[in-house]
Amino acid sequence: MKRIMLKLSGEALAGEKKTGFDEETVRGVALQVKQLVDDGVEVGIVIGGGNFWRGRTSENIDRTKADQIGMLATIMNCIYVSEIFRSVGMQTNILTPFTCGAFTELFSKDRANQCFKQGMVVFFAGGTGHPYFSTDTGVMLRAIEVEADVILLAKAIDGVYDDDPRTNPAAKKYDEVSIDEVVAKNLQVVDMTASILAKENKMPMWVFGLNEDNSIVNTIKGNFNGTKVTV
Repeated sequence: MKRIMLKLSGEALAGEKKTGFDEETVRGVALQVKQLVDDGVEVGIVIGGGNFWRGRTSENIDRTKADQIGMLATIMNCIYVSEIFRSVGMQTNILTPFTCGAFTELFSKDRANQCFKQGMVVFFAGGTGHPYFSTDTGVMLRAIEVEADVILLAKAIDGVYDDDPRTNPAAKKYDEVSIDEVVAKNLQVVDMTASILAKENKMPMWVFGLNEDNSIVNTIKGNFNGTKVTV
C-alpha cells in the first residue's frame, strides 16, 4: 500500500466531549500515522467539521452560507491536527480549494504529489470548495485525483452493518460488501455522490472503528477488523 487517504470525523476527534478537540485522541491518531509514514506510506487526510458546525440542521441560515461555515470548520480542524502531527515529528501541509491567505496553500494535484514526495502528510481541507457537497464527496474526489490506493474511513462504528447496531443488537456486520449493494440497500457508508464516484473510478473503501486500539496501523498491516467496500 503506497498511498492512502484517511477520512476522520470531527466528532471522533472530539472524544467524549463531542465538541472541540480531545488532544489525547488526536495525538493517538498522530502516533499511528507516524508509524505508517516511517514505513514509507504516503498519507493524505480529510477531516469533517462536525465537532464545530452542524449548520444544516438550522432553518434560519441559508444552505450555501451554512456549507461555507462548514468548509471553514474543516480548515480549523486540519490546522489543529496538523500541529499535533508536527509535535510528534512529522512534516505536514494543508491544501484548500480556495485561498486562505497564508494559512494554507491552494490545492493542485502537482502540489499534492510534490508534498508526498517530500514525505509530508497532506491535509485536504475545505471540502470541494462548493456548497451542496459533503466531506464524503471531498475525500472521494481528492483520493481519485491523487490516485490513492484506498480510502480508509475511520468511524465511531467498527464497520458496515445492515442496520444501526446502536439500536438493533441483531444488526449484521459485513466483512465485505460491494458498492452496488451499498447503494441498493442505502447502507450509508458515504453519501450518494461519493458512492457514484467510487463506482465509476473503482476506488475501494475500508471502514473501521477509530476507537479500537491501533486501528489505523492494524488496518494497513493486515489485521483488519472492519468492512471492505469493493468496486
